[in-house]
Amino acid sequence: MGRICLVGAGFSGAVIARQLAEAGLPCLVIDERDHPAGNCHTERDAQTGVLVHRYGPHIFHTGDDRVWDYVNRFGEFMPFVNRVKTTVGGSVYLLPVNLHTINQFFGKTFSPAEARAFIESRASMDIEDPQSFEEQALRFVGPELYKAFFHGYTLKQWGMEPTRLPASILKRLPLRFNYDDNYFNHPHQGMPRHGYTPIVEAILDHPLIETRLKARWEDQTETFDHVFYSGPLDRWFGYDLGRLGYRTLDFEAERAEGDFQGCAVMNYGDPDVPFTRISEHKHFAPWEEHDKTIVFREYSRLCGADDIPYYPIRLLDEKKLLTQYEERAAELDGVTFVGRLGTYQYLDMDVTIGLALDAAEAFLARRAA
Repeated sequence: MGRICLVGAGFSGAVIARQLAEAGLPCLVIDERDHPAGNCHTERDAQTGVLVHRYGPHIFHTGDDRVWDYVNRFGEFMPFVNRVKTTVGGSVYLLPVNLHTINQFFGKTFSPAEARAFIESRASMDIEDPQSFEEQALRFVGPELYKAFFHGYTLKQWGMEPTRLPASILKRLPLRFNYDDNYFNHPHQGMPRHGYTPIVEAILDHPLIETRLKARWEDQTETFDHVFYSGPLDRWFGYDLGRLGYRTLDFEAERAEGDFQGCAVMNYGDPDVPFTRISEHKHFAPWEEHDKTIVFREYSRLCGADDIPYYPIRLLDEKKLLTQYEERAAELDGVTFVGRLGTYQYLDMDVTIGLALDAAEAFLARRAA
């Protein structure tokens, strides 16, 4: 009987490998990058000493006790609340849109009830079933807040007018009628003290797990008992039906003395500002002290053949192509598609880990049956 192969050393591959190894199954984890942890990879910047999220900020948040307990087995998490700011029209506001944002933007001193009534008076209540991102925004926040905080940022992030995007994208963003500026609602929120990469390395640290970096799936010659594939679904099939659409990110680094912007994340909602946000990474680890700083300006664009895919677009054409690939995948024996790329879904870290635990449990149950 051969080993189990996990293609991808991010959270999906690492967690599944660990669960299978603890059940006595030998595993090979491969990744074509030179490091584990996928897009969650963290590393020390040599010039500043700051712990950097190389592929953009990752803040851990979850309401799943099982997942929270799991990640805390492998590393220490420090308290961290994500408090995002945005620069729009020459002013700085709090996100998500809350009572402070509303009062500041409109020059009011509303109570929660007054603010709710005011926003409802501005909202397009005639839109009963919002279909697009724009309809969703107009229905719930009205034209002024939509134009200021959502239209320009979304246009830059997705490279298209919000009228072409599904309403589901905006449903992830809260609107609050109190002064709570915690970006997430989950009870468990934090940052790993030493970064995400040591946590993934600890998950992979098991005598029945071999981790092989700078290794492509297409180059493997070993016969495996089963494959868990977290690479792009369309790549498995050689893109023979076409490529699924993704957005990718470019990062422009700048180093300086002291404190650059005073917060971890500053969004830029104006459409004439080419980047979507600036992240100052030392603020993701406030328990550390650094005299120098490093920031990343983040630019979003359509993903090319040689780029790192970040966000699945999932518009009508992609969904049609996705269905075709999914139907072919369902006919395959010996392979399970997992993770953001393998399932072509936008998945937060906690959801990714939860689904990986479920996939391992289901696989072990099938083998025992």
